[in-house]
Amino acid sequence: MEPLTSPQQQSSGPITRGCQWFKALPNKFCDKTMEIVRKTKKLGQDDPRRIVHSLKVGLALTLVSLFYYFKPLYDGFGDSAMWAVLTVVVVFEFSVGATLGKGFNRMLATFVAGGLGVGAHCLATLAGRKGEPILIATFVFIIAVIMTFMRFFPKMKARYDYGLLIFILTFCLVSVSGYRDDQVLKMAHERFSTILVGSCASLIVCICVCPVWIGEDLHNSVATNMEKLGNFFQAFGDEYFKLSEEHDQSSENNKSYLQGYRSVLISKSSEETMANFARWEPGHGPFGYRHPWKMYLKIGNLTRDCAYKVEALNNYLNSKIQTPVEIRGKIQGQCKRVSLECSRALKEMASTFRKMVRTRSAIVHIDSSKEAAEELKTLLRTNLWEEADLLEIIPAASVASLLLEIIECIEKISEAVNELAKAAAFRNGNATVLPEQPDSIHQGEVQHDSNTAMPVPHIAIIVAE
Repeated sequence: MEPLTSPQQQSSGPITRGCQWFKALPNKFCDKTMEIVRKTKKLGQDDPRRIVHSLKVGLALTLVSLFYYFKPLYDGFGDSAMWAVLTVVVVFEFSVGATLGKGFNRMLATFVAGGLGVGAHCLATLAGRKGEPILIATFVFIIAVIMTFMRFFPKMKARYDYGLLIFILTFCLVSVSGYRDDQVLKMAHERFSTILVGSCASLIVCICVCPVWIGEDLHNSVATNMEKLGNFFQAFGDEYFKLSEEHDQSSENNKSYLQGYRSVLISKSSEETMANFARWEPGHGPFGYRHPWKMYLKIGNLTRDCAYKVEALNNYLNSKIQTPVEIRGKIQGQCKRVSLECSRALKEMASTFRKMVRTRSAIVHIDSSKEAAEELKTLLRTNLWEEADLLEIIPAASVASLLLEIIECIEKISEAVNELAKAAAFRNGNATVLPEQPDSIHQGEVQHDSNTAMPVPHIAIIVAE
């Protein structure tokens, strides 16, 4: 077995090794510092709003700390002014919705629990000095049990979990502290006032200074997930049906598109959190009051269902058991057409959804994919592969079957997007005339040119007999 250290290191004593370590210390410190600087720079460049948020928190804390610096303000609140500072630290979140939710929960819970704490103290004092601690302990037990059990309800946990915690904390502070302090009403009033000041300061700074609307982030996230699936289908056909010796630049670009869907699979938790916080936000920009944020979760679930089927398709790309190229070539045209039309439908939906335009232009691509699917079904029913080995047919047949199922998924996504567009009052756009509208043949039709950004009008003139 070879020695772990060189002969020179073995012969050198601990003093020599210590000197070498101290000499290398400045270089190590400089390297570590530069690494931290690079990570900090990248973090700010990835989302500049993080820098703005940090400045906003500093501004809010500075404003609230004035209650300690100026004597007239300090005389009004006393040592309780520290609760305002603590409230800003706890309540101020990255987005407006999260800050509003926490601020509202904290103010409402403090007000109600403070009132109940004062009432519990007054009732306990009627029982005398001996019965007072027994009654207070009983009230604390009952409130703690009820509020803790309420936190298990899904709706309460989603929107009011923080408020229930603050309710328990405030009730215990007011009711239990009242046993040693007779000025319980003053204490409850000071606590509520300082929390009100801290919450309002946080809300004002969060809304008025470069606000971050989490509802807008949710809207863009759902659109981006549809785009990622569209990118996968755009690259899947060429990647699956390519010859084994093909290794070009387009193949490298396809691989980046083929991996983008993975983030869609793990987006459920973040979308639910964003939807819960978005409900607290007031109307802003194109998002009006009582915007149907719940319907975004439906679209997100349907998109993830499609992404799971995409995961199965991706497994066939990397599978060790592959159908020979000559056999795959028999279904190549129809499969590539289905994949391409699915990509166009998803990207069209993502584009109009992001712009909040109410159209049904994606239906054209869905119908085209259905036509290709019927051709593919007819081809699969024939005896085209009767001479091939069954084990060689199964992978290609499974890919074709998954593509047929994905068309149904995309159609459901399109229906959900149209429902949301109607409920959210998206602005009307120039949509392609659908076959189920025969009366529109007498009107000006609109055709969408996929190569241009604007729709090209096409006027059909009907001459009556």
